[in-house]
Amino acid sequence: MSRILVTEVLAERGISAMVDAGHQVDVRLGLSPEQLVDEVTGANALVIRSATQVTADVLQAGRQLVVVGRAGIGLDNVDVATATRRGVMVVNAPQSNILSAAEHTVALLLSQARNIPQAHHALTSGRWERSRWEGVELYGKTLGVVGLGRVGALVAQRALAFGMRLCAYDPFVSPDRARQMGVELMGLEDLVGQSDFLTIHLPKTPETLGLIGKDLLAQARPGLRIVNTSRGGIVDEEALAEAVRSGRVGGAGLDVFAIEPCTDSPLFALEQVVVTPHLGASTREAQDKAGVTIAEQVLLALAGEFVPFAVNVRAAEAAEPVRPFLPLAERLGRILASLEEGLPDHLDIEYQGGLAGYDTRILTLSVLKGLFGAGTEEPVSYVNVPQLAEERGLQVKESTTSATRDYVNLVTLRSASHSLAGTLTGPREEARIVMVDDHAVEIPPAENMLVVRNDDRPGMIGLVGSVLGDSGVSITNMNVGPSAQGNTALMVLSTGQPAAGEVLERLVGAPGILEVHSVTCE
Repeated sequence: MSRILVTEVLAERGISAMVDAGHQVDVRLGLSPEQLVDEVTGANALVIRSATQVTADVLQAGRQLVVVGRAGIGLDNVDVATATRRGVMVVNAPQSNILSAAEHTVALLLSQARNIPQAHHALTSGRWERSRWEGVELYGKTLGVVGLGRVGALVAQRALAFGMRLCAYDPFVSPDRARQMGVELMGLEDLVGQSDFLTIHLPKTPETLGLIGKDLLAQARPGLRIVNTSRGGIVDEEALAEAVRSGRVGGAGLDVFAIEPCTDSPLFALEQVVVTPHLGASTREAQDKAGVTIAEQVLLALAGEFVPFAVNVRAAEAAEPVRPFLPLAERLGRILASLEEGLPDHLDIEYQGGLAGYDTRILTLSVLKGLFGAGTEEPVSYVNVPQLAEERGLQVKESTTSATRDYVNLVTLRSASHSLAGTLTGPREEARIVMVDDHAVEIPPAENMLVVRNDDRPGMIGLVGSVLGDSGVSITNMNVGPSAQGNTALMVLSTGQPAAGEVLERLVGAPGILEVHSVTCE
């Protein structure tokens, strides 16, 4: 019998399943952070939803924890990295609320089109304002979908039934897959400029934070209506409020906010805006599915069996010599996604040297985890990345060879447009990137990096350094690799801060600079 600590309201069927399995289930609601640290002591499993913060302190106190289960999708409130280091499995219920979230998106879409909440409020306040709340039809309008993951795809499917034209921005979906869905892929700026309605289904990452901001909204088709049920912070709420006030944006429907709970926002004063308090997953069916699913996952983890929705991998699942390469493989996948600025059509992964003698499938999953983790809506795990690759039309080929020239072990990724290789060096097995786009370099991966391809002539290093220095971006590491032909060179730089916006524009526009990529490694 194991002790399972449940700190938030869970569907009764989930509680019953764990009790019926013979475990002690302690339901402790409304715990403070200090109380949680006390209560988790001696627990073998911790079951939460979105409010409980599973910090490093909580994980340290829970020395007997085998598994942390999140009854829902997002894992922003769980320190997954610390859990992995401590050998604690983290599981979620990734498919429990996708249907509810898609339906809530459509509800906000219709509310926006027909001004339903505004008209309801006027009528119940004693005002018959039939002419004031004239709406628009969805038929024949263009719906722009930002992110064609599971929820975005369901929304697109439902919008098709209304006779809408479907367009989307998602660098991680192949054109063939989009055509099968009846969706036209295009760039984000084009999408905003052509759409009558825009619905957002993205993860919250450093790249997507503030993505729908002042500059992008300035390019919106006049009267655009925006719906966001994904994550708060992706839409700049101040910029959106200003765009609505100016008339550039016709209205918005928001279920999520940068800071939650949110009871005060400049958007709340605008009658063109419809808001709900993060209700995307708040249906009986979604909560029931989440509770039952997470109970099943926790029971499997406690029994030591295969857990389908584990989002981290336990070290024991990889051979000892392979284990240190897991973080490197994931980082290489993340870097390749930044270089590609999306998803390649195919990916060749080669393992050279001693690695070739072991089962490297877990490393391939790590590469894919990094690749998809850069831009997909749903949480990415070792379990679901093969399905994501199939859904997005990515062809993956894995090969091994014991022969290697310069390194004991080498992991090489190659697509049609880019190539990348990495290894571990020294007694401490430190990660190194040793090749980018067939240029030999050697640099540790870092959180913020720049890859600059330029003409191989004097002054280029100084030019890049000056642009970054003038912009207040510090260089923490740098390596330069010439091409085999000698006419171009590649600079790979680590920076103390992300280089974005005007900094990248200045670099791209500088004479002799051929290509610039901003890379996020963490």
